[in-house]
Amino acid sequence: MDTNFLSVALADDDEDDRLLFDEAIKQLSIKTELTLFKDGQELMDYLLIPDVAHPNLIFLDLNMPAKNGMQCLQEIRQNTALKDLIIAIYSTSSSEQDIEETFVNGANIYINKPTSFSKLKEVIERVLHLNWQYHTSNMNRNTFLFRF
Repeated sequence: MDTNFLSVALADDDEDDRLLFDEAIKQLSIKTELTLFKDGQELMDYLLIPDVAHPNLIFLDLNMPAKNGMQCLQEIRQNTALKDLIIAIYSTSSSEQDIEETFVNGANIYINKPTSFSKLKEVIERVLHLNWQYHTSNMNRNTFLFRF
């Protein structure tokens, strides 16, 4: 992944969370183009547009109306044109069932939404700097759950 410029997508139904995420991205030194989606259906509609440029990384909330994050994850992993996209689950849920289910369904990392803006910036920056090729080739349950 080119860390000089990253295309990032966030699908989250909470407008405040989208605004905070956008503000955090703008304050980082990494040149990033952020595309925001208000639910999973909007994200999937975008990803399925013919010849659309796919993001380098998708932050995906689990609990959304229209189409939830788990449904998006499963559809992405079953689609040959999308299956290699890097997906970070970005959720308030710390349920073991959610973590296990997203791991089994092929998410690349699981992040609990931080409770402060400074932590949010730190988490986003650390995730954007991950060596995804190394991270995914050595992925296991311990590296999947992102701790900060």
